[in-house]
Amino acid sequence: MNTDFSGNAQTMSLVGFSAVATVTLLLCVMTGPDRDDLDEFYTGYSSLSPMRNGLAIAGDYISAATVLGTGGVIALFGYDGVVLALSTALSLMLLMFLLAEPLRNAGRFTMGDALTRRTPGRGVRIAACAVTLAALLPLMLVQLAGTGQLMAFILGFSGESLQTGCIIGVGALMISYAAIGGMKGTALIQILKIVMLLGSGLVVAVLILNRFDWDPGALFGAAAQNSGVGSGFLSSGLQFAGGPSPDLDMITAQLTVVLGGGVLPHVTMRMYTASSARQVRRSMSWAVSGVALFVLVITVVGFGATALVGREMIAQVDPRGNTAYLLGSQAAFGADVSAAETFLFTTVTTAVFLTLLASVAGMILACANSLAHDVFAARVQEMSPRREMTVARLSALAVGLPAIVLATQVQHRSLQPLVTLSFCLGASAIAPALVYSLFWRRYTRTGLLSTLIGGSLAVLLLMPGTNLVSGSPVSAFPEADFNWFPFTTTGLVSIPLGFAFGWLGTMVSGHRQAEEQRHQYEAVEGWILAGAARRDH
Repeated sequence: MNTDFSGNAQTMSLVGFSAVATVTLLLCVMTGPDRDDLDEFYTGYSSLSPMRNGLAIAGDYISAATVLGTGGVIALFGYDGVVLALSTALSLMLLMFLLAEPLRNAGRFTMGDALTRRTPGRGVRIAACAVTLAALLPLMLVQLAGTGQLMAFILGFSGESLQTGCIIGVGALMISYAAIGGMKGTALIQILKIVMLLGSGLVVAVLILNRFDWDPGALFGAAAQNSGVGSGFLSSGLQFAGGPSPDLDMITAQLTVVLGGGVLPHVTMRMYTASSARQVRRSMSWAVSGVALFVLVITVVGFGATALVGREMIAQVDPRGNTAYLLGSQAAFGADVSAAETFLFTTVTTAVFLTLLASVAGMILACANSLAHDVFAARVQEMSPRREMTVARLSALAVGLPAIVLATQVQHRSLQPLVTLSFCLGASAIAPALVYSLFWRRYTRTGLLSTLIGGSLAVLLLMPGTNLVSGSPVSAFPEADFNWFPFTTTGLVSIPLGFAFGWLGTMVSGHRQAEEQRHQYEAVEGWILAGAARRDH
């Protein structure tokens, strides 16, 4: 199987990338806020229909790390990758059934709003902003560094300076999206991204199934045969086979994804764009349907890549399999590629490129909104809407520029530890804080700060000791070995610690403070759980 792309495909991909960048920037300029109104910038006046808002949520949720990373895990490890993809969908379902409505009722613009509904205070807002930045910055680095790698892989260049140039150029574009378009502008980009991604992916999946006479069993059998590990490809444990406790490691990794994926701030901020509880339910139904459909697509494409290209070839191109989705798409068209098929493949590559653009734009917007609203606006008694919007746009620049610089430094390292770090922070700090804040009456401000700070510190202390950072050929630092924590993720220890810190912080607060917090919660319980009213603060 030839993994090089033809000149026509490279030329059309370059044209597609340029067209997407131009069109999406114009969309942001045309739909961005035209006056100094915080509701318009932060929520787009909640004007999106449930279908469009749901597609925007799905677009924010499916990042390039999901498309390329999960596709690679499926292609290299078979069954384990499918479980990872299903865990991703399950995480959004948990958000839908457990947290979506209370979040929408409690919050206004940011996660800090939702957390301070019952425990007001600048300290809570600063902690919420710090955790937002800590959880999303690693994911931003992954998407930005992936931009240079994607462009180099598709367009056929290998110079480090060209990859760095791609990261800088695309990063500047993403900052512009967030600063100019606000919530509504980035939502339209997310909608365009998910439509292109699902549309092109469905075409590829259909072509792959057609190659195997529409028999999924034949596809899975061919993938197992071409994987080099036989029936082990269709059994659990292949991905974690080198560790001391592969089954426990796998369960911990999936639990971290399930608890951490749906609560990341760039996803939860979309809850505040729904105009009512009914709207948020309908939006989430569309989002879950879109993500479930994508899980089916990426499963077929991932197995198709192994069946048609071979596991050894995929690992040779990229040891972590990040190019498997593109290799599977290319292989689906066969040896003789027509002009129409070249166009379809260009659509696939453009959709992945747009996924990179849109993912980082949403994350930059979430970080900028939190900095402006939770940190700077909270310092000033009455900050004017105009000034707060200016601060939000400057915050997008303040977040984006360091992300670009850091991405150029890590582009040649394994980026899997950064993805895992984000999910671990979501599962160990954000998820416990949201669950306790929205549902536990006695939860105190001390307990909330203990959850956010303690859960985050547990992850940050444990993560350097995992085998993703050192101690293996595919780790971030393969030349070193300071691996002392015997699992791939920190979740086995950090998730229970996150919940325990919240409980312990509440217990040491004393009976008097707990009673005060209970009364404060009861005063807003109707708003949070039933949406009886929605007041701004």
